[in-house]
Order: sequence, then C-alpha cells, then structure tokens
Amino acid sequence: MPTPPQTPPTRPLVTSDPASFHHVNHAWDDAIASRLSPVERLVYRSNLLGSDQRITNTGGGNTSSKISERDPISGSPVDVVWVKGSGGDLRTATKANFASLEMPKLTALKHVYAAMPERGLKSAAEDRMVDLYPHCTFNLNPRASSIDTPLHAFVPARHVDHTHPNAVIAIAASRRSRELTVEVFGEEIGWVPWMRPGFELGLRLEEEIRANPNLKGVVMGQHGLINWADGDRECYELTLSLIERAARFIDAQNPGERAFGGARYESLAPEQRDDLLVEMLPWLRGRLSQPNQRIIATTQCDEPMLRFVNSVDAPRLAEVGTSCPDHFLRTKIKPLYVAWNPQRDSIDTLKGALEAGLAAYRADYAAYYNRCRRADSPPMRDPSPTVILIPGVGMIAWGKNKSESRVTAEFYNCAVEVMAGAEAIDEYIALPQQEAFDIEYWRLEEAKLRRMPAERELARHVAVVVGAGSGIGRAAAYRLAGEGAHVACLDLDERAAESTAAEVTRKVGEGIGVAGTGVSNCGPACSGGVDITRRESVRAAIRRAVLAYGGFDHLIITAGIYVPPGADGSVTDEQWKRTFDVNVMGAYLVADESRAIWKRQNLRGTLVLTTSVNGLVPKRGSLAYDASKAAANHLARELAIELAPLVRVNALAPATVVDGSTMFPRQRVIASLIKYGIAFDQEEPDDALRTKLATFYAERTLTGQPVTTEDQASGILFLVSSQSSRTTGQVLCVDGGLHEAFVR
Repeated sequence: MPTPPQTPPTRPLVTSDPASFHHVNHAWDDAIASRLSPVERLVYRSNLLGSDQRITNTGGGNTSSKISERDPISGSPVDVVWVKGSGGDLRTATKANFASLEMPKLTALKHVYAAMPERGLKSAAEDRMVDLYPHCTFNLNPRASSIDTPLHAFVPARHVDHTHPNAVIAIAASRRSRELTVEVFGEEIGWVPWMRPGFELGLRLEEEIRANPNLKGVVMGQHGLINWADGDRECYELTLSLIERAARFIDAQNPGERAFGGARYESLAPEQRDDLLVEMLPWLRGRLSQPNQRIIATTQCDEPMLRFVNSVDAPRLAEVGTSCPDHFLRTKIKPLYVAWNPQRDSIDTLKGALEAGLAAYRADYAAYYNRCRRADSPPMRDPSPTVILIPGVGMIAWGKNKSESRVTAEFYNCAVEVMAGAEAIDEYIALPQQEAFDIEYWRLEEAKLRRMPAERELARHVAVVVGAGSGIGRAAAYRLAGEGAHVACLDLDERAAESTAAEVTRKVGEGIGVAGTGVSNCGPACSGGVDITRRESVRAAIRRAVLAYGGFDHLIITAGIYVPPGADGSVTDEQWKRTFDVNVMGAYLVADESRAIWKRQNLRGTLVLTTSVNGLVPKRGSLAYDASKAAANHLARELAIELAPLVRVNALAPATVVDGSTMFPRQRVIASLIKYGIAFDQEEPDDALRTKLATFYAERTLTGQPVTTEDQASGILFLVSSQSSRTTGQVLCVDGGLHEAFVR
C-alpha cells in the first residue's frame, strides 16, 4: 500500500469560504438562519448536512444543540439538549424528529451507570440506560431518544455534528486508522477505537476532551466522525472542512485505473445487460422471496459500481464485508459476490453460480448467527443476501419495498467508496464479526422492528396497470397503491401515465433514500407508454416494469376502445378490426408477454381483465364493442386455464362508467342524450352533461346509484386480494344491478 506523507497539516482546520469546498457543498445562508429560532436553526443545519450523501447517508448521523429553555411549570431556565431522535433522516428532519432532554438529568445518569453491576456487559448496561432516557425528557416531548444521545450530551460544546462521510470512514476503516487521523487532521482531531454507540462511548469522548481541551472532533474507529463548536455555523463549517480535508488526502493517493487492483472483467453492453436482468431479476426475486414476504429490487449498473464488481479485488473485499454499523444493518455483514465471467459464461452458468452462491451464503449466515448469538439474541432473520454483485452487470439490492432496496443500494455504494478510499491510502478492514452481530441483533434494533406497523396486504407486491392514464385504470392505480402495492402505470398516452405515477408518489410518499436517475431508481410508482396492439411495445413496457422492481405480481388491463358506428349504424371493417385488436388481441398480448415473467418468478399472481356488461347484454348500436367484450370475457376463462395454478385470472365487467372515462368525450355524451331522449342544453358544460347521462344509466339499475371508477377499483382490489384467493375464471359484474346481465 502507498505510504502517505507523515507531516501533520499546518493549514487552518476550518474554512468558511464556499469556493474552497470541492467534495462537499457549502450551503449555509445567514439570511435564512438569522430568521430562525435556535431549534429551527438546528433543523436547518441538519437538513443541509443530510442533503449531501457525501456527508451522511439516509437515516444516519445525528446533530444536536444545547439550548436554554424555560421549564413549562416553574418558568426557571434549564439547559436542554435537542438531538435527532431515534429513526428519521437528517435530510428530511423537522422539529418533531428531535428529542429534547434536560442536561442536569442526563448528567445525573452517569452516577446510575457507574453503579450498574452489569456495566461491563455492554448490551445489558446500554439497554438499561436507553430505558432511562424518557425520565430526562423536557416538556413531554414524545420523540424517542437515539442511542447516540450521550455522544452529544457529554461533549461540552453547544453544537455537535455526528456524520458518516465516506472519506472519513475510509480513514476510520483503515488498518492504520489512528496514525492516518493524525496525518490528515493534526492534533485537533482525536481518535478512539471502535466502540458501539451508546453511553460508554459518550463517556469515552468526554474523557478524550478532558485530556485534550483543544480537540474539535474525534474520528471513531470503523464508525464515523463527530465534531463540535460553540456556534452552529462554525460547527457546520467544521464538519465540511474535515470531510473536505479527508477527501483531498484520499484523492492525492488515487490509483486511477489501478483502483481495486485493476479490471478483471469487462462490462456487458447496456442492451445485453438489460436483456440479462429481465431474465434474471424475476428468477432471483422468486428465490429470495419468502412466503408472504416478497421483495423489491433496485439495480445499479453505473460506472463506479461496475469498476468495483469488475475488479480484481472485488471478491476479496466483498468477503471482508462492510465496516460502518449504519451500512451492515441494511446490507448485512457482507454481499453475495457471484464468480461469473460475462465475456465467457452463459446465463445458465450464471443461474447455476447464483443457486450455489445463495445456498453457500445462507449456510454461512446461519453459521455466523450460531457462532455469535447470545442467550437473549432475537431469532435469526432471513439468511438470504440483500446485496448481490455480478461482474459485468453491477449490483442488485433487495428490500421489502422500493424505498428500502434503494437505501440498501445507497449504503453499499457508500461501502464501496469507503473501500476505495481505504485501499488507496492503506488497507481496508471490517468490524469483528461479534461486534457486527451485536449491532445487527441488538435488542433495541429488534424492538424498533417490532414497533413498526403491520404491513398492508399488498405491501411487497407489484401491480402493472395497463390503461392507468385515466378512468378505471387511474382509480385502480390509486387504490392498489393505497393498499401498499408498487404500481407500474402504463398507457397509450405516456404523459397521462406519468401523471398517474406522479400522483401515486405524491399520495404514498417517496419514502426514504435518495432516488437517482434511471428506471430502477423510481419510487412507489413508475410509468411508461404502451401500444397493446403491438407485441414489441408490450414487451418493452413489461421489461420496464421488471427493471424497475425486479418483477411483478398482478396485471390489471383496463385499456379498451369504443369506436362509434356510422350514422346509419354500420361498422366498417377497419372499425371492427381496431375494436378487436385493442379489446381482445391487446389483452392477450399483454397476458402472453407477462406469462414468462410469472413463470420465472414462480410466485402466485393475478390477472384482471376489464371487460363490460355489454359482453353479456346484446343491444343495438355497439355491435363491435359488445362482441369484443364477450370475447374478452371468454378470453379470461381461457387464460385462467392456461395460467393455472400460478396465476388467477378473472374479468371485471363494469356497467357504463361515464365520469372520468375517456370513452365518453363530449360528442358521445351528447349523442347518447339524444338517443335516449334526455333534454339538455348545448351550452351546458361537460360535467353537467355527463351527470345527466350517468343519472339516466343509474335509474336503470336495481340500486339506483351511478357506477363510478372508484367502484370498479374496489372490484379490482377484491380480485387481486386474498379475499378472492379461491376465485378464478369468473366475470364479476360491477354494474349497480342490471338485471338484464344476470347469468342465465
């Protein structure tokens, strides 16, 4: 390994010149900060730090400010530490994400801790201290305190930043970490060996400062950075300056093309890679999902990740695993690296390597659990990997939802950058396995998992909605997303599909993690255009959904067309063909292209075709449409046989849905009003005309209620959900009660 210069830096440790930062962004604005209260300034500082992934990762890091408050009962001043509480994310934090604790009470806890007989037993003592933090709460603040609270409370400075910058962790995770800390930062930044976050580490920091009052921060071995100041802007700029200095130090040792030992493999061409992923992702998803616990993928195939997975050192470094506790809580102790030559080996060879790799990984993880478990350890969690590395292809990260898989990918990106930096300046090392286990299976982490609300029925599921741009398809997309499903919104009108996906994301929320570019980095919904009469267009749309989420479980086809006959009631050959192409052949093409995905996944799914009660009730004036819908009803029955037992297939047959349907433009509504002799004024707005027609249709039903798109969405949800788990090959009429459509 290269030997860095041994002379401690003589430059000023802190700079406030925004132009001097090249590896982080200086975004502090005094004009904004001056208008804020002390707690609001803490939130402002936190958001600035959290918005840059080079400073800290999603959900990681803490910030704090010690602020003089007034006791709500006595009115007496009390020193309160406001510190980011358990959970939450610095980038998106609000005041509600910060715990507030009275400093005199926190200080008194030192005596309690010193008297604990189990102080040497880290888990027991630390857990007991966390249970005491609520007794220190100021003003009944409900936010649970973080285990890092003592790291902030016992530092005498008024403002503290604890971050996880890749550049500093590269130093912290190097074999010569202590020496490198001095070489990079000089004597104003201290160093402590790895200690699990908690009360003991807080006391250790206090001892370090007492021994050296000039310290401005500490590098925590294999963990991260903590620094402090008596001014909040000063603290912020110190954080940035330390990260900038570490990053420049690493850059000076940059090995260039020799990074990670140089390249061993070449990357596949993008189209070839995507072909492989479309084949592999559903297959992998099926093998990694557990009963009732499906998972969602995020892929990363960019240059930095390919540089790593293609390298000579990737197998060795992958096996070493991650170092920072924030990393392996999501990425597990290590990823699965697959030994596969992209230029020589076939996809069948890759599948064989993955099968063997998964079996070996699970056995290795079980051995790790059994070797490190303690008497009170929680049960072993799923032993499958959450990160898979494939030479020539990139990384596949998995999680219970898109947000979690995206964060997992983000964290392993951080791990790769840490390894790159550590290997450039020294030698990368990981946490001892017992320490890693004690973090991964900490009782407090287990309690956090158990506190999470029960998942909704369609959580972990992916639904493809064809026709999602309007009407029933849009309502179905909203309803399925509301029940936890990820939704791929497809429509002939691509902009309309984008609008639906954007609204789903707005309603559901983007989730944690920072979305990157590309389809795989989408959120709870993605979108795309599709012409279901063209197989190549259907195939491309299905590929997009697979690349976004790793596969899909449910297919809902609401796309349809009504071509009005001529004035004399006749239907041209082209009108007839167009109607059947969309309403029958289009539905078949989508189902046929989806069949291979379901087969590779080997997970149970559903297919819902939206047909019409017109397929059951013949009437004058819609010959082609009615005949096509009758064919679509029978197509559902045939597909139920073809796709059994893996996929349940049913049809949803609505009565005429006027409101929100693209099949009822103004001229068709007017033509129908004239046809049924319903009085109207040509100047009436569209909504008023549609209401008149919808009311007329409602009066023909047994319930007397207009049939809406939301009613159809409820029917689709029923056919997708476990409530209809024994139902297939059926036509469900949601028509308000048209007795003419009763089964004869």
